[in-house]
Amino acid sequence: MEASKVIHAIYTDDDVLMSAVKTVKAEKYHIEEIYTPFPVHGLDKAMGLAPTRLAITAFLYGCVGITVATVMMNFIMIQDWPQDIGGKPSFSYLENMPAFVPIMFELTVFFAAHLMVITFYLRSRMWPFKKAENPDPRTTDDHFLMEIAVHNNEESLTNLLKNTGAVEINIVNKDEDAH
Repeated sequence: MEASKVIHAIYTDDDVLMSAVKTVKAEKYHIEEIYTPFPVHGLDKAMGLAPTRLAITAFLYGCVGITVATVMMNFIMIQDWPQDIGGKPSFSYLENMPAFVPIMFELTVFFAAHLMVITFYLRSRMWPFKKAENPDPRTTDDHFLMEIAVHNNEESLTNLLKNTGAVEINIVNKDEDAH
């Protein structure tokens, strides 16, 4: 079995990187990954990545939060231990709902925020003590790295990347990099 090779093209400017991504995609090459020191606006669209579904999970987690808040307040304040606080009746949840709106809002936000973070970390496979997968430490400072799989097209791909403004081009065996 042949070792899987990738080309690491390094750029020093995000605008040059964006232009290079568009050029590489127009030439029908598959970009494996791009490592950047900060989010580059529009890069996901230029790479052709599918839109995130994290907003859908946020809505669902918010629904869980408001449900938990409603059930909790109904049980605590109406069924389990009803109290006459400031003359407010405790006959039903609906009569007291205006007083419960801040709690409903806060638990909706709490559940959505915390469960979204957990979902993001699990989906990204980022857990505590995980070894960094960043192939070049300069991408955490001021360089951008585009990783493209090589399929017997090293020379043409290298020439294309030089023309797009890459300041450094390295051919790396992915299997050796993983160890």
